[in-house]
Amino acid sequence: MRKLPPPGHRLRWMRALLLALPLLSLPILYAALGAARSSSSAASAPGWQQQRRRRPPEPPPRLAYLITGAGPGDGPRIRRLLRALYHPWNFYLVGVAGEDERADLEAFVRAQEAPRRYGNVRVASAGEWGAVSRRGPTELAATLHAAAVLLKEFEGWSWFINLSASDYPLMPQDDILHIFSYIPRGLNFIEHTSNIGWKEHQRARPVIVDPALQVPNKTEVITTKAKRSLPSAFKIFVGSSWVVLSRSFMEFCLLGWDNLPRTLLMYFTNFLSSSESYFHTVICNSEYYQNTTINSDLRFMAWDNPPRTHPVNLTTEHFDSMANSGAPFAHSFANNNSVLDMIDAKLLGRAPDRFTPGGWCLGSSVGGKDPCTFSGRSFVLRLSKGSAKLEKLLLKLLEPDNFRPKQCK
Repeated sequence: MRKLPPPGHRLRWMRALLLALPLLSLPILYAALGAARSSSSAASAPGWQQQRRRRPPEPPPRLAYLITGAGPGDGPRIRRLLRALYHPWNFYLVGVAGEDERADLEAFVRAQEAPRRYGNVRVASAGEWGAVSRRGPTELAATLHAAAVLLKEFEGWSWFINLSASDYPLMPQDDILHIFSYIPRGLNFIEHTSNIGWKEHQRARPVIVDPALQVPNKTEVITTKAKRSLPSAFKIFVGSSWVVLSRSFMEFCLLGWDNLPRTLLMYFTNFLSSSESYFHTVICNSEYYQNTTINSDLRFMAWDNPPRTHPVNLTTEHFDSMANSGAPFAHSFANNNSVLDMIDAKLLGRAPDRFTPGGWCLGSSVGGKDPCTFSGRSFVLRLSKGSAKLEKLLLKLLEPDNFRPKQCK
C-alpha cells in the first residue's frame, strides 16, 4: 500500500498552492508549473484582492543584480543607482573597467553601513571585469562570468537582473519583492522574437572580430567582408539585452546538463550584439525552458519613430508615462537629468545621498533624519503604490491572449 505523506506536509503543500493561485490563472499554472488540469476556474476579482493582501508564507525571493558601467565617468551614476536600488535582502555585483572608478566604488561600498553590515554588495575585481565591446561577444562573456560569480558567492537568490549606469528603478525594492513573492521562481522575463528582419544581414551573417578578447581597451568591433549562412540546427531569436532570468535558467546556461548553451555560445562569438540574442535563442530552443518565458523585459523605454534602434534618453516629459507604466525599471537616462530627482522624490521616497527607505529601515525621518540609520529584519517589506502598478502589469502580461501566444514565436 502506498505510503501517504504526513498531514503537515500535505497542508503546507496545499497552502503554498492556494497562495500562488491569486496571481496565476490556470493557463499560467499549466505552463510554468506543469500542473494537472483542474475543473475549478480562476479566482474571482474580489477573491484575488483578498488573497493578494495576505502575506506570503515564506520570506520574499532574493534578487541578484548586475550593475555595469559603460565608460569613464560612470562611477557617480552607479553610486546613485546603488543608493536607489539597494535592499539588504538582495545581492549586488558591480562591474566597471576603469581602475580609478573601481577603487572609488569599493571605497563607497566600504563607507556605507548597511552594505558593510549585510555584505551583499561587491565590486568586481580587475580580473573579473575588464573592458567590453557593446556590440561584440565580450559583453556577453562578462555577463555570464558575473552570473557565475553571483552563483558562487551569494546563496539563495531567485532571479538575475542586469542594469547599466543609465538605468534607474521606478519603485522601491519592497514593492518588487512583494509581487515577485507570488509568482513561480522559474519564470523568465525576456523580450524576444524570431522575426529578426534586418538583423539577419547586419548581425547574424557578418564575420566579425572583437579585439577586446585579446587587446585591453580595444572595444570597437571589426567587421570583415566575409559572410556566413544562417544555422539550420536551431532557430535564432533576438530581443532586448535587459533581462530578468531565473536562477534555474542561469544555472542551465553555466552548469547545464544539456550541451545547447555551450553550442550556442560558440555560435554567438561571431554575432553582432550577441547579448541581444544569446539568452533568447537558448531559452526558446530548449524544451526545458521555452514555456517559462514572459515576453517582456520589465523596462520602460521610449523610442524614436523611426527607426527604433536605440531608446531615447528619458526626461521629465516621460515622467507620468513611467510612473503609470507599472514597470519596475526604466532605460535610459542622461547623467543627472532632473527627472531622476522627480523619481527619487515621488516614486522612491528617497532623499539625496541616501538609500531608498523600506521595511528594513526602523529609524525616524522627522527633522530630515535618515530612517535607514537603524535597520531591522531585512525581509520585512513596506509597500507603496508601486506594488499595485506592478501587479497590474504582470496580470496583463499573464493574460491568455498575451502569455502563450507570445512565447518563443
